[in-house]
Amino acid sequence: MEFIELILINKLDGVILKYPHHENVDGTVCITGHHLILSSRKEGVRELWLLHKNIDSIEKKENKPSSGVMQGGSLFLKCKDLRIFQLDIAASNELNLVAQTLENLSNLQDPGLFYPFFYRHMHPIMENGYTLYSLEEEFTKVLATEEWRVSRVNQNYTVCSSYGKAVLVPKSIDDETLIAAATFRQGGRFPVLSYRHNNGAVLIRAGQPLYGPKHRRCRPDEAILNTVVAVGTKGVIYDLRSSNSISQQQNKGGGTESNSNYSQWKIYNRSMDEVDNQQQLLDSFSKLIEACNDREISSDKWVSKLESCGWPESVRNSLHTACIIAQHIHQKAEPVLIHGTRGEDATLLVCSLVQIILNPDCRTIRGLQALIEREWLQAGHPFGARLRGGAYSSHSSHHTSRAAPTFPLFLDCVRQFLEQFPCSFEYRQSFLITLFEHSYASQFGTFLCDNDQERESRGVYEQTTSIWSWVNQPDELTTYINPLYDPTPTVIWPSVAPMSYVIWEELYLRWLIEQHTEEREEQYRTIRAREQQLRSQAQLLRRELFDIAHQYYGDGKQQVINDK
Repeated sequence: MEFIELILINKLDGVILKYPHHENVDGTVCITGHHLILSSRKEGVRELWLLHKNIDSIEKKENKPSSGVMQGGSLFLKCKDLRIFQLDIAASNELNLVAQTLENLSNLQDPGLFYPFFYRHMHPIMENGYTLYSLEEEFTKVLATEEWRVSRVNQNYTVCSSYGKAVLVPKSIDDETLIAAATFRQGGRFPVLSYRHNNGAVLIRAGQPLYGPKHRRCRPDEAILNTVVAVGTKGVIYDLRSSNSISQQQNKGGGTESNSNYSQWKIYNRSMDEVDNQQQLLDSFSKLIEACNDREISSDKWVSKLESCGWPESVRNSLHTACIIAQHIHQKAEPVLIHGTRGEDATLLVCSLVQIILNPDCRTIRGLQALIEREWLQAGHPFGARLRGGAYSSHSSHHTSRAAPTFPLFLDCVRQFLEQFPCSFEYRQSFLITLFEHSYASQFGTFLCDNDQERESRGVYEQTTSIWSWVNQPDELTTYINPLYDPTPTVIWPSVAPMSYVIWEELYLRWLIEQHTEEREEQYRTIRAREQQLRSQAQLLRRELFDIAHQYYGDGKQQVINDK
């Protein structure tokens, strides 16, 4: 397909752009294969460059006809980054042509036509982000224990289409056992290592067991799990579904582990059905943004609308579940297996949050990048399908039927950590907002497609640039560093009480309310610098006091004083 077939109009003068906190702009719209560009001849007015992939929905409102003649109208472009643009167009025919052109270009389904395949980075790439975080390097300490190994049983993606080529498994388990276990797990997602804590306890993830109504058993799967349980102890399995969901899945051939076959494991279920239900999660996100955009209601009604949308509860539930699992690992040194149905949404979300709680490295910029690589990209979260639609999309379209903001939910959870532990994270929330924006629409190829196999087959790694290659450039990296960062080498436990939830104002309200984040951070930086200066002065005064005391009392008298 050629872009020329989809572009019914490529240039139009006299378009009025209306946008909150900005003056109206009278300019010219140009439409290319990937961007809508609006420029003005007026000096000091920045051009608008909008990726078509960023457009979530297009609403057309025609003006009332005058003397039976249509008089143009307005297009409302609602974007995945939550901006809303209004384009006023004088002629009805041109209004319709622009609307149809944007509909055509914003609904492309072939990733090969997306902008990352056409984008060329302006500056030399210092490091290839696609090869930056290899499994061997990320798990160097784990592999040194001689208890785990890297398996390439999935080298050709034949065992599990959604896993990467390499996975970490118990060293005593051979590849034949893995292949057999894959037939017993949804989507072939056999148990693999997600994280090993410094006390030796491990976090494992998988797809649901295909237990079914006939109570199927798989001894290779049992062997993998029992290998990680020490003699005389038990592991813990957390099924992230309600009892009702498990029963429904069992009737379809799925289900959960049986106590008789997994006697070395304690089996619990903790419902995160709202996360694994794509339509429910997207509806919740849409209602959240609708509440944020509603500026006409009273504060009481607004709070009620916010709470009833379900999004704050999903954030709290995600954090609470992660805390419970982290306690098993950190406080009881118990191995934990997590799974839902497919293990591509709630499972990955919880695994990631557990690691932020337990692993200080995940609180650094590169540590978060590595976490996203191994727990989302290589673990098979279907970014292409999930982020095809945003808060303004509708499941009525078959193109967005699998859309769900699972990754934005993860970012919101991390934002709650930053609120509660402002000095424990190297990155600030602007980094999270950048990830939010680029996961939906970007010049970089990192978040394209649904899994590693699809990215490889489509040439993403050879033909596009990784977002990490851009983020890690020194000039760019410094903009994301938290000026208050003071590494916390220990575990951090977030509060999950209802009053602890903070709406992500800097993301959800940034286009409606003018933000002063940089000014606040500059104030924090000044306060922090003053604090460090006072600490240094206090330390200097203590030394001077000690020297004076030593001179006055002498060693003997000082000893007498200390004895007293």
